Amino acid sequence: MSGNSTILEVKDLYQHFPIDNGGIFKKQIGAIRAVDGISFTVKKGETLGIVGESGCGKSTTVRSIAQLYKPTSGEVLFHGVDLCKADKKTLLKERRNIQMIFQDPYASLDPRMTVRTIISEPLNIYNRRGLLDHKWTKDEIEDRVEELMEKVGLNKLYKNRYPHEFSGGQRQRIGIARALALNPEIILADEPVSALDVSIQAQILNLIIDLQKEMGITFIFIAHDLGVIQHISSRVIVMYLGKIMEISTSEELYKNPKHPYTEALLSAAPVPDPKVERNRKRIVLEGDVPSPDKERHGCYFYDRCPHKMEFCSCNIPPMFKAGENHEVACWLYDKEGHN
Repeated sequence: MSGNSTILEVKDLYQHFPIDNGGIFKKQIGAIRAVDGISFTVKKGETLGIVGESGCGKSTTVRSIAQLYKPTSGEVLFHGVDLCKADKKTLLKERRNIQMIFQDPYASLDPRMTVRTIISEPLNIYNRRGLLDHKWTKDEIEDRVEELMEKVGLNKLYKNRYPHEFSGGQRQRIGIARALALNPEIILADEPVSALDVSIQAQILNLIIDLQKEMGITFIFIAHDLGVIQHISSRVIVMYLGKIMEISTSEELYKNPKHPYTEALLSAAPVPDPKVERNRKRIVLEGDVPSPDKERHGCYFYDRCPHKMEFCSCNIPPMFKAGENHEVACWLYDKEGHN
């Protein structure tokens, strides 16, 4: 259930990765503009979905929030603390409440560590540094590992096994248990089901939903699959080329998309009903996604937009109100008529 209090605020976030000339004396000749000035808030207890094509900046956004990438500029405010400017001690303290579930359950677990060691590692690190509520004993940590394994649907008798002894879905459950170890307020889920079979995806999604209901954790959930985002999210951000195109409640976005890019995305998503699938109109966008290494002075979707106007080519649209809790970055919704 979504609350009213904002616990995370992202302000004008930029994440540019430098491109060098590849020579002995490296010289920067450009930058990949992976995230190019985005702002949004996250409310306590909600699941905020982020969706868009590959390369739109979804994963970079959550990694920048977690400070795995140091943002080029902007602010990430967690309970008012700017993580981008925090010193190491403050950042370590705040990271206890911001954990990640990674996309690949094979690459994100150390193959040389047992399940017990993987899940207990965050607890041991914070325990040694005196950052937990009290000094935990070995028995308390052991009990916590077993509790977490049962919570995510794993037999606690398997705690001495290694990752290669588990299936992909079981490995992702181990990753979820590790993310839960420190009892965080926010979990950043970076496409946690995209590497899994469809039947296993449903199990992991239902587990995440149950955990949120039980523990009140806030999720930022990334996915390519629009059906997954619709199923799990209370609000949705649509990204394109490092920019936010639309923000809305999940129900409103799927019933009444406003941005031309969102309309095209939804028209391409498969529908399980053959009759509906056969009769619905698809929106086919022209061209390919432009290179993210160029600075843009107009709408980022201009090159592929079926409704583009000359004005759009040299003016970046702000986020316009398109209804209650619904914003869209498109000049078609400019009530003042600048277009």
